[in-house]
Order: sequence, then structure tokens, then C-alpha cells
Amino acid sequence: MKELFLKLVRSDRKHLDGALCFLRLFAGFLMLTHGWTKLSSFSTLATTFPDPLGVSSMASLILILFAEIGCSLCIIFGFMTRLVTLPLIFGMLMAIFIIHGNDPFTVRELAILYLGIFVTLLWTGAGRYSLDEIIRQKLTHREIPE
Repeated sequence: MKELFLKLVRSDRKHLDGALCFLRLFAGFLMLTHGWTKLSSFSTLATTFPDPLGVSSMASLILILFAEIGCSLCIIFGFMTRLVTLPLIFGMLMAIFIIHGNDPFTVRELAILYLGIFVTLLWTGAGRYSLDEIIRQKLTHREIPE
């Protein structure tokens, strides 16, 4: 019984890369659906989309589409992961504090959850199962030891 308990509570770093891959795929595909919905309604949203930066509704929409579609695809493939989390983090901060700043917590909750995920990926990077790792290996000409 003690051995079972120790297996359940012990931190297992050998599965960390798989967990990061799952997190990237999970968050990336979910955020991609948000962007795809906006892209599908582009002509309607182009004039009504919130403009927190004062650059026009269309420009704000294009910027968030870049983050939610372009950056999400990069996260899914693990390409420049730390860099592409920055526009997503910025977008979630805008959603939490400016767009939905006066709304109840339940409205802001999803953006807060995404913010936590993207900050985690900024902190950890993509992990071993990613294009980032393939590029790193080619640049250093070596494998990471198990």
C-alpha cells in the first residue's frame, strides 16, 4: 500500500514532455476554435469588434486572429513556443482586464484559464516532442540524454 501511495504522489519527470505536448495540443486546438469562429464572422466583426488599443476594430480583430489562429498553430506544432505565447498572453490580459473587466468572474474565467496555460508554456517551453526541439538538436548537433 505504501509503494502504491508513493507512486501516486511522486513527481515523475519522465512524463513531463508528454504532458507538455498534451497541454500544447489541448490549448492550441481549443484556442484555434476561438479564432476560427472570429474568422468565419470576419465581415460582421470587422466593424463591431472591441478596440482596446485604439487602432480600429478591424486592426484589433486582425491582431487577435493572428494570435488565436497563427500563434495557436505554432503552439500545436511546438514552433517558437515561448515567443508565440506572448501575443496570446497579451490577448488574454486584454480580455480579462479591459474587454471583460467589469463583467463577473464567470465571464472572465475562460480567459484566466487560457492565461495560466500560456504562462506555463512560456515558462516551460514546448518540451521534447516539438519542432523547437528538432531545431535545437539540429543547431547543437546532438541529442538530449534520457
